[in-house]
Amino acid sequence: MADSSFDVVSKVERQEVDNALNQASKEIGQRFDFKGTGASITWSGDAAVVVTANSEERVKAVLDVFKERLVKRQVSLKALDHGDPEPAAGGTSRLQVAIRQGIDAEKARTITKLIKSDGPKGVQAQVQGDTVRVSSKKRDDLQAVIAMLKAADIGIPLQFENYR
Repeated sequence: MADSSFDVVSKVERQEVDNALNQASKEIGQRFDFKGTGASITWSGDAAVVVTANSEERVKAVLDVFKERLVKRQVSLKALDHGDPEPAAGGTSRLQVAIRQGIDAEKARTITKLIKSDGPKGVQAQVQGDTVRVSSKKRDDLQAVIAMLKAADIGIPLQFENYR
């Protein structure tokens, strides 16, 4: 009997993030508390968003609006990576928000260690680029690993693909 397997991945649907960004931008343009603050949210490259406003508080408020839109579109907030707002030219503040895609080597190592230590016997996990392939002879063991990974807080959004 052949082994069953699935892939653990961490993906963010770019179109959903783009829709959330457009909705947040529209709301920022219409809300009274953002009038005259120079608040804006735009794409910066392929996987980053830039939030600008005239104060740190306004930048954080714009980020909160963006996060609300992401949650409504079922995009995990664990995919966002940002620090504190920093001063920019002209007395404004700016915040760079990176959108993480894929599983980095450190997180992949954490996932494989977790599967080997806490998972059922006979389950193998191997890193393949930015995914982790989990295989076993028993499908029930794979279901147990999926449940275990969903319960664990790895720090990134996880999806499970190619279940066979």
